[in-house]
Amino acid sequence: MKQLLLFIVMQLVLGICIHPQLYAISKNLSQESDKDDVIIRVGANQSFTSINKAIESAPSGTTIVVEAGIYSEGEIIIDKPITLIGEGLPVIDGERKGYIFIIRADNVTVNGFEIKNTGQSYVRDFAAIMIERSKDFTIENNVIDDVFFGIYLAQTQGGIIRGNRIESYDLREASSGNGIHLWSVKDPQIIENEVYGMRDGIYLEFAENAVIHGNISNNNNRYGLHYMFSNGGSYYNNTFNRNGAGVAVMYSEGVEMKNNVFEHNWGGSAYGLLLKDIRNSTISGNRFYKNTVAIYSEASTNVEITQNHIELNGWAVNIKSNSFNNRFTRNNFIENSLDVRTDSPRNHNLFEGNYWSNYDGYDLDRDGVGDIPDQPVSLFSVIIEKQPESLILLRSMFIRLLDTAERIMPVLTPKTLFDEKPSMERIK
Repeated sequence: MKQLLLFIVMQLVLGICIHPQLYAISKNLSQESDKDDVIIRVGANQSFTSINKAIESAPSGTTIVVEAGIYSEGEIIIDKPITLIGEGLPVIDGERKGYIFIIRADNVTVNGFEIKNTGQSYVRDFAAIMIERSKDFTIENNVIDDVFFGIYLAQTQGGIIRGNRIESYDLREASSGNGIHLWSVKDPQIIENEVYGMRDGIYLEFAENAVIHGNISNNNNRYGLHYMFSNGGSYYNNTFNRNGAGVAVMYSEGVEMKNNVFEHNWGGSAYGLLLKDIRNSTISGNRFYKNTVAIYSEASTNVEITQNHIELNGWAVNIKSNSFNNRFTRNNFIENSLDVRTDSPRNHNLFEGNYWSNYDGYDLDRDGVGDIPDQPVSLFSVIIEKQPESLILLRSMFIRLLDTAERIMPVLTPKTLFDEKPSMERIK
């Protein structure tokens, strides 16, 4: 028995001596595991009363819980992967001096804060949360109030902006910033945020494959959503209400626009949806209600516009002569003041199978398709294009007589702009 015990002890000693690396690795792994579970609390009665000090002391992977209270610390710089959680909606007051949070690390989470009072500048984009050259971050469930820019993403990849409320009160476009601003980003997800009173609610420039889903962007000075040079991706199930204009998609390609609501975007240059130099995109299942112009298209090509509900707008569609090969199919055009406006006697686009509430035709064979084509461009629309001040005559009996005569003997309206197969019933 003594010999057996002696043999076992010797084997253990030899194992440690022969394999010290294994022992060291095991120890390090244990330490790293402990680091991942580190939780630091910040509050009036805690060891840390400063968020900045807590971040400086925290190892990577730490969760920092900030208790309710008011924290005024200037810029809070996050340069390591940490999770920052607010408990009881603590207030981070920037005191109108500059940026508030600056994130320069991957895998950062900021959740559950009220962040307010950034600085304001004509040369610097002061933001409540500035994220630079970072990946896989999450910014969620924050209230961002009275700020120049809300959340600003620059050269990032794969981040999530979710469930935040962003609001400002500057009524001047020139001195207000954007709610969620994306510049040179890849694969961002902008989900279920609310943005009010900014210049643009959501702004994208050189953004690739953005997913913008379930947001509310209302009462912004310029656009509810603004695409610039941003290809791919989609925006769907969003609401754009009472903005200077609802959405502008410019110089972009391959954008899917689906199941959004564009409402009450009124004004001299207000649109539900502005398309400028876009290609190979889809607009489907959207609701356009009481906008000055529901859809405005300039220099746009190969856009599929289908199964949209377009009701009680000033103009349903204003399509310029430099827009080609766009398809308007199976849309509902209901009680718009004017259905289609164009500046060209020629038509390079397809209108087919739409429902037009002012269609005067008939369906003798009862196949659900009108027996005569619908002409959605009225004579009055042509007159307005050349003499905008004539709009004052919109509801006059004289204009109705002119339109009736033009339908019988077309002279001035585009000869090729017809819906050859108008639907007799609303498209479901």
